[in-house]
Amino acid sequence: MSKKGFIFDLDGVIVDTAKYHFLAWRKLANSLDIDFSETQNEQLKGVSRVRSLEKILSWGDITISEDKFMELMAKKNDDYLTHINTMDENEILADVPKVLEHLKEQKQPIALGSASKNARTILKKVGLYKSFDTIVDGNDVSKAKPDPEVFLIAAKQLNTNPEDCIVFEDSVAGIQAANTANMISIGIGEESILGEADYVFKDFTQISSEFITELITN
Repeated sequence: MSKKGFIFDLDGVIVDTAKYHFLAWRKLANSLDIDFSETQNEQLKGVSRVRSLEKILSWGDITISEDKFMELMAKKNDDYLTHINTMDENEILADVPKVLEHLKEQKQPIALGSASKNARTILKKVGLYKSFDTIVDGNDVSKAKPDPEVFLIAAKQLNTNPEDCIVFEDSVAGIQAANTANMISIGIGEESILGEADYVFKDFTQISSEFITELITN
């Protein structure tokens, strides 16, 4: 059996923390008299905290001092963490454990590649921490997606060539990062949003064991 490297994003792929980010960002935006839509929220997915706040401020046409900026980022994170602390295994998205289990059985190396600085905390909360051979998160990278840095570090830690890696992502920035790294990109979500991916599935319930085996053997 050939060895590939399977790299999973966290938010929106393994757990739906995107809704908590949305609630925390919207609360912050509302406190500045800015409102934003679900559509605009798509632009915040897979993007760093700094870039997200910059976008929100530009939507409201607001300029603030560096100190205020740092204060708002901390406030958003505290709000987000109160949501995170309530998480448990019920937050894992459908059939994710089944796919991870199948990869383990096939002795395939598995990595997490996420922009989230809270990735390790979340994985422990939902009981999946030990499912990954390596974890690369927001604390390990200096460049945000669509830069491929997070996935390239993960590939290196799995001792796998980038072209032998398969990435599961729910954001446009993440798909672009995987494509730039010459990895196979699998979008989890809407075809209309993630059209640049090599494959798109609504969620993991649509991914068969046969498809995973095919990815391993091809």
